[in-house]
Amino acid sequence: MKINWTKEVEQRKEELLKDLNELLSIDSVRDIEHRTTEYPLGPGPALALQKVLSFGERDGFEVKNVDNLAGHIDYGNSEAEMLGILGHVDVVPTGEGWDTDPFEPVIKEGKLFARGASDDKGPSIAAYYAMKIIKELQLPITKKIRFIIGTDEESEWVGIHRYMEVEEMPEMGFSPDADFPIINGEKGILSYELVFDNVEATQGDLFLESFVSGLRANMVPSEATAVVTVKNQEMINRLSNDFNNYLLEHEVKGHFEGSETSATFTIYGKAVHAQEPSLGVNAATYLGDFLHRYSFDATASNYLSVIAKHLHLDFNGRLLNVYLEDDVMGKVTTSGNIFQYSAHQDKKIVINIRHPKGITKDDILAEISQLLTPLNVTVGIIGDIKLPHYVSGEDPFIQTLMTVYEEHTGEKGHERTIGGGTYGRILEKGCAYGALFPGRENVMHQPNEYMYVEDILKATAIYADAIYRLVK
Repeated sequence: MKINWTKEVEQRKEELLKDLNELLSIDSVRDIEHRTTEYPLGPGPALALQKVLSFGERDGFEVKNVDNLAGHIDYGNSEAEMLGILGHVDVVPTGEGWDTDPFEPVIKEGKLFARGASDDKGPSIAAYYAMKIIKELQLPITKKIRFIIGTDEESEWVGIHRYMEVEEMPEMGFSPDADFPIINGEKGILSYELVFDNVEATQGDLFLESFVSGLRANMVPSEATAVVTVKNQEMINRLSNDFNNYLLEHEVKGHFEGSETSATFTIYGKAVHAQEPSLGVNAATYLGDFLHRYSFDATASNYLSVIAKHLHLDFNGRLLNVYLEDDVMGKVTTSGNIFQYSAHQDKKIVINIRHPKGITKDDILAEISQLLTPLNVTVGIIGDIKLPHYVSGEDPFIQTLMTVYEEHTGEKGHERTIGGGTYGRILEKGCAYGALFPGRENVMHQPNEYMYVEDILKATAIYADAIYRLVK
């Protein structure tokens, strides 16, 4: 039976976009400050989960909500082997720089703008509609399709871990949360927190009151601000001139504000996903690079020195002594993404590191600790730990997915490893599959995030064809 998947998707275009707009309108940033028993990760992620599950109920699927942390939509024989599709409905914080309201979806020049349009609400709805088409066409299948929805993929994976504790997991499946043609390898991902001890020493010419930057450990920070106490107006004038010259020399944007006794420095960068930090402009490391040239007290000097000498413009861990390149999985990537310095409170930096096989989390911890201990820094691992994951490109499952991609696009498929982390890595035979097409701009985690409407529809057709081939 020859099925025109593109035509089937086109017939459901308006319904698909309506459902997607409803989902995109929900601010589903993880918000544990407002968590309750009913909403353990805050209201937004739970409401987004409920919205997707309501689509499943409406369309006649079996659905289950696990503690408002995760859920699934099932189709097929309950006793059969399962194919898993794993998406997420949480999003990263919006940050600054949007031209439109990030939670009021709008289509301009064929692009659907909203937080989550490309990561991961757009691709997840595409995968859901692929499943829906198979059901509505009443196609014969021999396996169960289980669409699993998580609610904090962008942070600590609390939701999916809870789901795995109480629900059966597929052995095979994909996550629509990355790039086409396929992602069959994912680096290990974890974050290291640097805690700076206070050092008793003679004060310098300047005193660092605060240094703040970053929203999430997996986002390169787009803005950084430091407040410095200054002894006299002459120094204020010098700092202002030096800062403006630095901005011009390094082609970054910033703002200086001075008073009689203090100076406030702000640098604006470009936020990107931490899996590819070289594509962004890290506002914090530029600011640290500028400030470390001056004489500060010992504690501030240590803090600024780490930023300038071990983090600035180094995206592969060479300055942290953790560089490694694997033939299959590529290089280590490193990015300092959260900076919290208060003269009278905590002084911390969070570094996000993504590594191939060949180096372990403990190897990395030992190297960074040895390097930074002389600067009165304590290094520890925080948050969720994800180990490297790889499924051979020769595996029939991977080959099927690549074949479908090739037939729908006319482009040759190839295997690839990324520094990003998707739910695909939690399955024994799992991968990421779309929905970003080659040649398209990657705007995940950035202001003005968007996805082309035609790409959402094309991805839906690819997903429907691939899912059907894997379960028929």
